[in-house]
Amino acid sequence: MKIITRYLFKEITVNVLLITLALIAMFSFFDLIQELESLGQGNYGLSKIILFVVLSAPGHVYEVIPVAVLVGCMYSLGQLARYSELIVLRVSGISLYSLAATLLKIGMVFAILTFFVGELITPLSEKMAQRIRIKATDSVIVQDFKSGLWVKDGHNFVNVEEVLADTTLLNIHIYEFDDKFNLRTVSHAHKGLFEDEQWHLKSVSQTHLDKDSNYVENLDKATWRSLIRPELLNVLLVLPEKMSAWNLYAYIEHLAVNKQKTTRYKMALWAKLVYPLASLVMVILALPFAFIQQRSTGASTKIFIGIMLGILYQSLNQTFMHLGLLNDWAPAFSAITPTALFLIGGLAMLHHIDKR
Repeated sequence: MKIITRYLFKEITVNVLLITLALIAMFSFFDLIQELESLGQGNYGLSKIILFVVLSAPGHVYEVIPVAVLVGCMYSLGQLARYSELIVLRVSGISLYSLAATLLKIGMVFAILTFFVGELITPLSEKMAQRIRIKATDSVIVQDFKSGLWVKDGHNFVNVEEVLADTTLLNIHIYEFDDKFNLRTVSHAHKGLFEDEQWHLKSVSQTHLDKDSNYVENLDKATWRSLIRPELLNVLLVLPEKMSAWNLYAYIEHLAVNKQKTTRYKMALWAKLVYPLASLVMVILALPFAFIQQRSTGASTKIFIGIMLGILYQSLNQTFMHLGLLNDWAPAFSAITPTALFLIGGLAMLHHIDKR
């Protein structure tokens, strides 16, 4: 059985990696075409565009691995079926479920790879790519309102007009309230830098609102301790779906403390936990197709069917995410359902093949 496992691992892994490279090349080409529209804007030259595309590639790797596993497995197993190797394996006493267990070991390798890329590589590369683009084009991070970014910080409300790519804050307005939500102080700072676990503000003007009198205090420098940290501001750089699970959890905690809606980020967190398991589901789904397809079926047909199923899986993921946000479904339900449906479909076909 070890020889068979090594043989299957070699055949499937090579095909999966080749398909992954092909898909990454295609998506990177689309990224390049899109970024060429910004060529010459600020210092955004061809070298930085290429660097941006390269740094964006790990995000595509994370997205396409399950699809590549499905297509690669369908092609590899289809070729084995074409030359009657699968029939020989079954005749030699290897059951369909033993074969499935072997494939699950291969799928586990790609599941771990997906988790590793999604947790350790994609968040960093995506953040670097966005910072390079923003800095080169002399832009600022996209704000939620025309007045800038608004954040609730305990009893205080903070307005930042501009957030630079290195998380430097420009034109900061801090509205401090007491426990009864009476406005106590309005502070304005020209610039804010995060060092030594606190924000260092420059050119600060504070308006103190007391019961008896109001007065203005001007300071060259001031420190500001806040729940707002640079890693929380990274949410503005990286889409929730491309953040690490740990950063998502930290941001959800921040929103919860400030009694703000967390559904979008909880869905992204559940998706980060469930998505790597898709590789295991894809190998289960691919196995029945090796027996269903006729020996005369061409490689192009296998690849086409695999890509269509992969597109269907990604479409279901997006559909359930959007429906979950619109209908306020449980985040776990929205994230798990598409993968569960594909798993049920794969097991049902596997059972049907085994009973024939």
